[in-house]
Amino acid sequence: MAALAACNTRPGQSETATSQSATAATDSARAPATRNDTLQLRRLALQRDSLKADSIVRKSGQLPGALLPGHRIVAFYGNIRSKGMGILGREPKAQMMRKFDQVLKEWQAADPSLPVMPALHSVTITAQSAAGGDGKYRLMNSAATIAETRAWAKEKNALLFMDVQVGLSDLPHELPKLKEYLKDPTIHLGIDPEFAMVTKKVRPGKKIGTYDAKDINYAIGFLANIVSENHLPPKILMVHRFTKGMVTNYQDIKLDPRVQVIMDMDGWGDPVLKKDSYKAYIQKQPVQYAGFKLFYEYDIKRKPYHLMTPKEVLTELNPVPLYIQYQ
Repeated sequence: MAALAACNTRPGQSETATSQSATAATDSARAPATRNDTLQLRRLALQRDSLKADSIVRKSGQLPGALLPGHRIVAFYGNIRSKGMGILGREPKAQMMRKFDQVLKEWQAADPSLPVMPALHSVTITAQSAAGGDGKYRLMNSAATIAETRAWAKEKNALLFMDVQVGLSDLPHELPKLKEYLKDPTIHLGIDPEFAMVTKKVRPGKKIGTYDAKDINYAIGFLANIVSENHLPPKILMVHRFTKGMVTNYQDIKLDPRVQVIMDMDGWGDPVLKKDSYKAYIQKQPVQYAGFKLFYEYDIKRKPYHLMTPKEVLTELNPVPLYIQYQ
């Protein structure tokens, strides 16, 4: 009952003071409603922008500045601080860039009809074997590493993909960390179901993780809002995949013209198996655009395995991939 007594006028308190307190309390009570109204207006504005984008696409077939299907993106994948994650960090920078130039020339020669666009695909939030302070088994690159990776991409006049492995976290907690970077029109997003472990309830590496359509839809919506709020050309979302269970309910993925979605066949090994996986998980479960991954080390690990050539990829895969990634 003592707490209730505090609501009464204290001895010596004037009616005016009481009235002012009541007014302040009323204003305070109104504040959340005002914030809610602002959020509602923002949602309506974004919805109108989505409808406008849909209308433009119906008339022209594409939003201004969209990269696909008018280009083929060829990317080197990894992390500049790691020799074990991919070609991007495995070799000294100058040597790696010379190799990249050669690969770009090979792809352009194999299909002169599409301009080749270079990209660096950097694992920016990386799954970890150690839990970390919050038990989420992931770690984000330092600001210095991100800045240096961006500088490499700009030096090459290349796109930059920031790849996310959430561990036991999730996309709503991790993607906002990249929002400021994604305001750059040359920076795009990759998400990797292999290391999305919330539904598996084990640390990364113990099992292959999964994303449902609702997770991919969240990423699409996140990017679409960035496009609208910053008046950007469409963003690209690349999703890794090499098993059926890595992406569930693919038919429920909701496309948005502000975001171009690539499903990237990410398996390594015998070219026959790679092509079978592509047919099963890319051709038979189409979303929008197709990607294909080549592994410098693992694709040639056993004889007679070999690294597929651009000509093989272009002639033996259906649909023909518009995104090629080398690890």
